[in-house]
Amino acid sequence: MVKVSPSILAADFANLERDVDMIRQTGADYVHVDVMDGLFVPNITIGIPVVAALSRVSRLPLDVHLMIDRPVRYVGEFVKAGASIVTAHLEADTPENIRRALETIRSLGGRAGLSLKPGTPAQAAFPFLELCDLVLVMTVEPGFGGQKFRGDMMPKLETISREVARRGLPAEVEVDGGVSLDTCETCVAHGADILVAGSAFFKAKDRTAFTRTLQACGKPQPLSQD
Repeated sequence: MVKVSPSILAADFANLERDVDMIRQTGADYVHVDVMDGLFVPNITIGIPVVAALSRVSRLPLDVHLMIDRPVRYVGEFVKAGASIVTAHLEADTPENIRRALETIRSLGGRAGLSLKPGTPAQAAFPFLELCDLVLVMTVEPGFGGQKFRGDMMPKLETISREVARRGLPAEVEVDGGVSLDTCETCVAHGADILVAGSAFFKAKDRTAFTRTLQACGKPQPLSQD
């Protein structure tokens, strides 16, 4: 089954505990937490103290996406704050420091993720795949929610998924950006294991049905009995 990670970027920040529990009640698999620093991306969201607070009230694993400059400085603190998955952007530092960030996350018991902006080729992630528990393919430019899905990222998604499978690695492939009922099938068809949905999830009239539909993406449909 495909996993679903609703992003609290579209939640009510005055009622995060309520919304995190609502995400759990829909049957979602993770809570996606977008951390932005105003440097790596032109927006500022939340940091370590909020992740620590969420970890105390969330009954789902926190899937923390760091859109910050030089993430090696903070990845360990996010794991210690309660993040289950910590994902750093490949473009945010030198290859040596990105490798060190991934190693640090894993050494502290977290799951290490590597994220790629739309302009970064799939092959740029290949030297790091053995250190990754997750590879996140951005289908929008990171920094703001509610952007339009970029279908031209599907070949990159498929290339990464195939390389992970070719090497026999356990890494999951996640997609973030414009994921909705209209785009989930194509993501899964090109190799996505985890779907991040923010605006589409919180705008859904029935969020439980939305979550279940995404989780069922790619499943064979029952044959007609006609």
